[in-house]
Amino acid sequence: MNSPSLEKLTEICRDVRADIVKMTAAAGSGHPGGSLSAVELMTVLYFKVMNHRPNQVDWPERDRFFLSKGHACPVVYSVMARAGYFPVEELITLRKCGTRLQGHPSCKALPGIEVSSGSLGQGLSIANGVALAAKLNKKDFRAYVLMGDGELQEGQIWEAMMTSAHYKLDNVCAIVDYNGLQIDGDVEAVMGIAPLAQKWRAFNWHTIEIDGHDLAQVLAAFEEAKATKGKPSVIIAKTIKGKGISFMENVAGWHGKAPNSEELQKALDELYGREN
Repeated sequence: MNSPSLEKLTEICRDVRADIVKMTAAAGSGHPGGSLSAVELMTVLYFKVMNHRPNQVDWPERDRFFLSKGHACPVVYSVMARAGYFPVEELITLRKCGTRLQGHPSCKALPGIEVSSGSLGQGLSIANGVALAAKLNKKDFRAYVLMGDGELQEGQIWEAMMTSAHYKLDNVCAIVDYNGLQIDGDVEAVMGIAPLAQKWRAFNWHTIEIDGHDLAQVLAAFEEAKATKGKPSVIIAKTIKGKGISFMENVAGWHGKAPNSEELQKALDELYGREN
């Protein structure tokens, strides 16, 4: 795969955001808010960072990606399609009967999905298992896992954090989409997780804090994580829920609500700079 410039990545991010609102609008359901907040993270990962082959999804040496917050699958589907895993035209089938693009990702339905997900809190444990297997088999592939900040309220995550550090899994890279909102509202009001970076460091993780919408920072963070040896790395990405769509930004209600036709048009006009 050709490595796009940051300028080209910016264009891809815009198109991915358009895909997300079009997909969820067509389905009449889905999770746009937390998909939009992770666009830069997923675009850089699939187009610049991960060692993978869209035309050979079972390539043994590939890096593995796990979507722990499975409800944010629209962003992953879009990035996968634009990376060449399947036709972009198929995105509009999200959540339709018989589609490969289920409302939460299914590894049985769509090649390129490493594991079905949706029950929160499990992704890091799975990544640990794959990373440990790579170490035992003397393989170089890495395991990346995207988690939501509300998901960190799950106890299993913290057990998995201890496991990663205990086994010195420097081939694990956790990514926290730290947008501050979950389905029930403000993360800190529901069950506070701050101070987040200090907690990861206390669990002996190499901790990188970035603006999750700054492509250069995102790319540098992934490179720093890859260069870190002897301990796992976490990228804590400060993001905005609903990023890129003015009426969705920082509104918890867009966690699991699809735009109607009027809202879709407004969103697309904003993304592509069209006058109303």
